[in-house]
Amino acid sequence: MGIQTNGAAQTTHGTAGAHAGSAKLFGVPIGDLGWFASLLMGTATAFAAFFAATFVGIVFIMIWNSTGHGMLDYSFSYTRLGLPVGILVLVVSLGYLGSLWVRRMTRSA
Repeated sequence: MGIQTNGAAQTTHGTAGAHAGSAKLFGVPIGDLGWFASLLMGTATAFAAFFAATFVGIVFIMIWNSTGHGMLDYSFSYTRLGLPVGILVLVVSLGYLGSLWVRRMTRSA
């Protein structure tokens, strides 16, 4: 029922060698990503933020319109909320991941 160790001692922290000081997000070593992986992760994060903000905007507009306060157009959810949030997250995430990649490249050179 448990984890079999075959006589070897295991730690819950994994290996303490190469990735000991790198930043991790949900178990992914963010500091060890290459330039393409950094670009892909930053873009995927921005897409997720865009869709999440658009969803929240649609729900807010739906609640606002159903309570009788007005008739807001649903296009505001992505033009005034989703798009700015997506662009902001894209710039921040690519800036952060890019700085980690540049720092790693200058440190290893």
